[in-house]
Amino acid sequence: MSQPKRVLIIGAGVGGCATAARLALAGLEVTVLEKNEFTGGRCSLIYHGEHRFDRGPSLLLLPPLFHQTFTDLHTTLEAEGVELRKCELNYAVHFGDGERVSMGSDLGGMKLEIERFEGEGGFYRYLGFLREAHKHYELSVKHVLNLDFPSLLSMFRPAFLRHIFELHPFESVYARACRYFTTERMRRLFTFASMYMGMSPFEAPGIYSLLQYTELAQGIWYPIGGFHKIVSALIGIAERHGAVFRLSTPVERILLSADGRRAVGVRTAAGEELFADVLVVNADLVWAYEHLLPPTAYSASLGKRNASCSSLSFYWSLSQKAPQLQTHNVFLANDFQQSFDSIFKHNSLPREPSFYIHVPSRLDPSAAPEGGDSVVVLVPTGHLKPHPHPQVGLGKGLLDLARGEWDEPETVGEQVERARREVITRLERAGMEGFGEWITHEEVATPLTWKQTFNLDKGAILGLAHDFLNVLSFRPRIKHPTIQGCYFVGASTHPGTGVPIILAGARLTATNVLRDLGLGVPRAEGEGQGEGKGKTKPKKEKELDMRLKLKRDWDTLSLLQLLFFLFLTWTLSRHLSTLDQLQEVTAWLQGTYGAVLARVGNGTAYFDRRVSAVFTSRTLRGAMY
Repeated sequence: MSQPKRVLIIGAGVGGCATAARLALAGLEVTVLEKNEFTGGRCSLIYHGEHRFDRGPSLLLLPPLFHQTFTDLHTTLEAEGVELRKCELNYAVHFGDGERVSMGSDLGGMKLEIERFEGEGGFYRYLGFLREAHKHYELSVKHVLNLDFPSLLSMFRPAFLRHIFELHPFESVYARACRYFTTERMRRLFTFASMYMGMSPFEAPGIYSLLQYTELAQGIWYPIGGFHKIVSALIGIAERHGAVFRLSTPVERILLSADGRRAVGVRTAAGEELFADVLVVNADLVWAYEHLLPPTAYSASLGKRNASCSSLSFYWSLSQKAPQLQTHNVFLANDFQQSFDSIFKHNSLPREPSFYIHVPSRLDPSAAPEGGDSVVVLVPTGHLKPHPHPQVGLGKGLLDLARGEWDEPETVGEQVERARREVITRLERAGMEGFGEWITHEEVATPLTWKQTFNLDKGAILGLAHDFLNVLSFRPRIKHPTIQGCYFVGASTHPGTGVPIILAGARLTATNVLRDLGLGVPRAEGEGQGEGKGKTKPKKEKELDMRLKLKRDWDTLSLLQLLFFLFLTWTLSRHLSTLDQLQEVTAWLQGTYGAVLARVGNGTAYFDRRVSAVFTSRTLRGAMY
C-alpha cells in the first residue's frame, strides 16, 4: 500500500480548516500550522469573564453553502453539534435624524415599512428589486462560486458570458437600487450591506445585491455558542480523519525545489523544516506572496491592488441590558456618501461614521452573564497606508495626493477616541442615556491589530477588494501560476471574501489538489456517479470540441457581446501599458458612467426618452466597458 500524500496547510482560518477536513476525508496526511494560539482566524472568539464576543463575522448568510460543506463531508451541522438559530428581525436600522426601520424576511412587515416611505407602489418596486437580486444570487452560485477561473479564457465560457450583463458588473449596487426606490432612505437601506465585501455601495458592482437577497429571502442566522462553532466542527471532522493541528507555529518561509518550480515544504519561525507533497496557504494571500515566497513583479503588483476597508472594533462588557438594541443594529451617517468616500477615497475614519452593532446575548443568552450584555461595535475605517512618504515621481505623487492616499492621518489613538465618542453619542440619542457608564470592560481592535494578529496586508479585514479587476479571472488564482504544488484558499483568492464564500473556495481548492494528485474528489452520496466512493466525476463539458460548444451554446447576441468584449480588450491593451493604468481608467469610467446612469434612473438627470434608452442599453454598457 502506497504512503498517503502529505499536505501542509498554513493557517487555521475557516478556509484552512475546511480544506483540511476535505483533504483528510480523501485520505491525505494533513498537518495545519497556525501562528496564533487559537484557531479560526477572524472567526475566533474573545472572552472576558462570562462575556463572549465574536472577533469578526457575526451574521451567518447563505446557509445553503454551510449545509453543502458539511454534506460534502458526509455529515451535517446538527450531527456536529452546531445549532443555527434564525434572527426574527434582521436589523434595526437607525438613521441620523432618529428615524428607525426594521428589516426582516417577513414580507408583510417589509410591506408596511417600505410603504411608509415609498408610498403605495413601493412594495411592488421592492419585489422587483428582490427579483433582480435573486437572479444575481442564482447566477453567482451556479456560474461563479462553484467554478474555478484559472485564466482569462475562463471568462469566455458560453454559459457564463451570456449572463454577464444580467449580473450588472458595470453598475454599482447603489445605481441599481436607484432604479427601484425613489427615496434616499430606502436606497441607503438596501445598499449598506456592500460593506460585508469591504466596499462602498457607490463602487461595489451591482451583482452584490445578492447579499440583500439572501438576508431578505433566507434570513440571518447565528450559531449558538459563537461563529467559532463552525470552525470547531470542521476541526473535529479533520481530526477524526487523521489531520493534525499545530498552534503557535508561525511559518517563516515556503521551501522550493532546487529549480524553484515546486513547493516542497516550509520553515517555521523556530527553524524547523517540514516537507510535504502539497502546500495550501490560508494566510493572507498578499502577505504570503510578499513574505513566504520569492519576490517577483507579480507579488509586488498585488500590494498595489485595491484593498478592502479596515475597522475599529470595540468589544464591550455591559453591566446591564440595553433593551433598545436588537441582535443586529446599523447606524447610518447623515452624509451617507461622504462617509464611504472618507473610507475608500481618503483612507480615513469618516467625520460622521456609520457603524454596526452586534449583541450576541440577544439571541444566545450564554454570551453574557444574567442581567448584562455583550456588545460588539464595528466602525469601518480606511486601511493602513503603504508608507507615509513614498519615493515616487512628481506626477505619481500629485495623483496620490489628489486621491488623499498619502494624507497625514489622525493617530490610531485619536481615531479610537473619536469613534468611541461618536458611537456612545448616537446610542444615547437613541434612548440609552448614560450608556458609557454601563461599559465595565473594553477591548479594541484597530487596523494595526488586524495586521499584527493575522498578518492582514494593510490591516484590510476582508482582503483584496471586489471591484471588476479583482474578481473572477482577475483575482489571484487558487493555484500558484508558476510554482507547482502550491495552492491558496481564503479571502483574497477566488471566489472571494466572507465565510460562506470562503467555504465555497475551500471546495474548489481541495478539488484542484485532489485532481492534480490524480485522486477522486469525495462528495455527498449521489451527487455524482460514484463520487461518494472516491471515483472521479466523468468529464463532459471539458472534452467537447470547441466548435460544437459554440454551435450549441452561443446565439447571435452572445457573439455580439463577445465581439464587444474582445474589441475593448484589444483597444485598452494598445493604449494602456500597465495594470495600474487600466485599473485607474476603469475606476474612473465606472464611477462617471455609473453616477450619470443613476441620475437617469432616478429622474434627476433628464434626457429625451430615446436618448435615455440608448444611454441605459446593454449594448452601450458593453461597449463602454
